[in-house]
Amino acid sequence: MPAVCIQVINPNTSLAMTETIGAAARAVAAPGTEIVAVCPREGVPSIEGHFDEAIAAIGVLEQVKAGRQQGVDGHVIACFGDPGLLAARELAQGPVVGIAEAAMHMATLVATRFSIVTTLPRTLIIARHLLQQYGFQEHCAALHAIDLPVLALEDGSGVAQEKVRARCIQALKEDGCGAIVLGCGGMAQLAQELTRELHVPVIDGVSAAVKMVESLVALGLSTSKRGDLAFPEHKALSGKFQALMP
Repeated sequence: MPAVCIQVINPNTSLAMTETIGAAARAVAAPGTEIVAVCPREGVPSIEGHFDEAIAAIGVLEQVKAGRQQGVDGHVIACFGDPGLLAARELAQGPVVGIAEAAMHMATLVATRFSIVTTLPRTLIIARHLLQQYGFQEHCAALHAIDLPVLALEDGSGVAQEKVRARCIQALKEDGCGAIVLGCGGMAQLAQELTRELHVPVIDGVSAAVKMVESLVALGLSTSKRGDLAFPEHKALSGKFQALMP
């Protein structure tokens, strides 16, 4: 049995992106940590707005319940909107970490100001909401979008990756930031290369979240079951939602 088993959930249904995310997670996982990369069978192929997040949150909860039944030690929600994060923490026994929250936390440990580079402009408001929710708005210098959809990162052309690079360079020139946060799970494999090239910390939330879950498990810390993150109240759910109850 592995020392630690972490379920990494891609909340969209893209198998290619799930593989990308899983590879990034395994690249930083400690020896003895098993990464189980999964995605829902039903839902949205990419997450680029509030509507998409609402649908994706159900898939996240289904995967969290499945992971808990399989005995995983913790969970990563690998979408920069952190869809369903608090609901997932209610349902889970072990720690649940979202990649946006993890990346923002890590950025504040290595720089006083960071900028975020993400995909479509419409998702910038979601990132702003998370900055406010997590208390990092004063640490964020600016937000940038490459104006390409999430799945452009998986089309093999390299255009999206080059746009990410160019936006990171622009942010460093204009924002007065000391670090860059990559605002999409599909950008996960760019972080180390950009860190070396740009000579500043470029932070991928998938890697950051994996290391946070490993640390929490090593410290013996699980999601609190006192107060609002206690397991959901038992009640008669209808239809497909019946299967979500713990």
